[in-house]
Amino acid sequence: MASDTHEDAATRRRTVVTAGHLGQVSVAQTALTDPDPEVRAAALGALQRMEMLGAAELIAGLKDPDPITRRRSALLAAQSEDALTELRQLLTDPEDAVAEVAAFACGERTDADLETVQMLAVVAVEHEDSLCREAAVAALGSLGHPAGCDAVLAGCSDRATVRRRAVLALAAFEGTQVTAMLTKLTQDRDLQVRQAAEELLAIELGEQL
Repeated sequence: MASDTHEDAATRRRTVVTAGHLGQVSVAQTALTDPDPEVRAAALGALQRMEMLGAAELIAGLKDPDPITRRRSALLAAQSEDALTELRQLLTDPEDAVAEVAAFACGERTDADLETVQMLAVVAVEHEDSLCREAAVAALGSLGHPAGCDAVLAGCSDRATVRRRAVLALAAFEGTQVTAMLTKLTQDRDLQVRQAAEELLAIELGEQL
């Protein structure tokens, strides 16, 4: 019986995905209340494809009880001008995969404000999952808000995968602390970090000539 239910959900999901390509708005809208989270996620994606995803539907998706739907909604929110408040609330989502995508999406938003930057900074420094810290550091670099600089500098002392993101994010900032950190990172034990730091320092020195 469980197998049949799974197959039915898979069929419904395919129907919704197809609807997004065929312009069948009503099919996608109906699927927003489907009992299966993957179908609901597909419905949101289909509406986005048809440029029919409204703020109310996106907000509902960001607040969905299932992380599958919340994660897809966060990804879609990266391309939206709506629901910034609800998106950044997912930075504290109990599911790491959701928080990671929310961090990425916040970095893609052109309307990200100081509160968003401050919340990203907390994730970058304090989150237990390194993928979330990576995503937050990268987002802070993408936004380039001065309030995010300290968190990016802190990321330069994290594990190698985070340091690789952090050193690249430093390109968005300037100042003596940034220059000092780049100089320090030219001696990093990770090759990618060293190379990135050397390249950024070379660019900085070239601009000063």
